[in-house]
Amino acid sequence: MGSEPWYKNGLHFECMRCGNCCSGFSGTVRVTDEEIAALSQRLGFPEAEFRKQYTRPLRGGDISLIEKPNRDCIFFDNIHGCTVYTDRPRQCRTWPFWRSVVSSPKRWEKEAENCPGINRGPIYTPDFIKQMSEHDGISDTFPELSDNLVEAPTKGLPSVSPAPAKKR
Repeated sequence: MGSEPWYKNGLHFECMRCGNCCSGFSGTVRVTDEEIAALSQRLGFPEAEFRKQYTRPLRGGDISLIEKPNRDCIFFDNIHGCTVYTDRPRQCRTWPFWRSVVSSPKRWEKEAENCPGINRGPIYTPDFIKQMSEHDGISDTFPELSDNLVEAPTKGLPSVSPAPAKKR
């Protein structure tokens, strides 16, 4: 049996919808075909048009959402926050429980410097954190799990309701 993770007592997180994870830096938000279908339906675009207008190819065949010229996510609004929050990609849903972020206490605290929701709000169990980090949507894709991950934040855990978006 392996050793316990450093977060064996769980971790606190509450999305404040501040947008710090969505803005101000260049990044890659990988999307699956299923996520593209949900987003295109939400926005009322045919999938082909959505792909052309809102995505870009990555090396290795993955697809990413594009960014605005200021490097914000294409779906981030300074007043309303994420404009597709209920249909956001798995990579966004699993923040801050990404493999890289929960790899050490030092990295977790480093991310907390820019994310006001880290270390506040409900506590998430080690099992939940492990599931999220193993299927974070960043370094691999597991479309067959996407239905489970959509509901994961509330299944058997404290409800995570984001705070209202804050004007930046």
